Amino acid sequence: MSRTKVFVPDVAEAGPELWSNAIRAGDMLFISGQVARPFEGGTQLVGKDEYEQTRQIFSRIDRIIRAAGGTMDNLVKMTIYLVDIRNNTEVWRARREFFTGDFPASTLVEVRSLAKPEVLVEIEAVAYLGGS
Repeated sequence: MSRTKVFVPDVAEAGPELWSNAIRAGDMLFISGQVARPFEGGTQLVGKDEYEQTRQIFSRIDRIIRAAGGTMDNLVKMTIYLVDIRNNTEVWRARREFFTGDFPASTLVEVRSLAKPEVLVEIEAVAYLGGS
């Protein structure tokens, strides 16, 4: 099975030798945990609450999947890390803007903290890009 890094021209990655935004292995696409960074990169975040950050994260994931030849409908599994589980409804509110029909399988985990204090949400995902 081939394993290749997905080049996403409009979503910046972390520095060299840290991680890849996405790796395609056969028909599977594995998307690293995404936080609400701007598409062009940098250390600032887009959004000051869970809803705004989740919208930015799903926009990043959408761009990554499209670069690999798929759509959000190809997502089959997500793991969502949330600093304050009491705000999960804000994550679900943003999620409904990106998905219709059957949502991907999903796990929600409350964590003590993420990479920086202002990061409230991180989402990793897996997509199936093969035929039906």
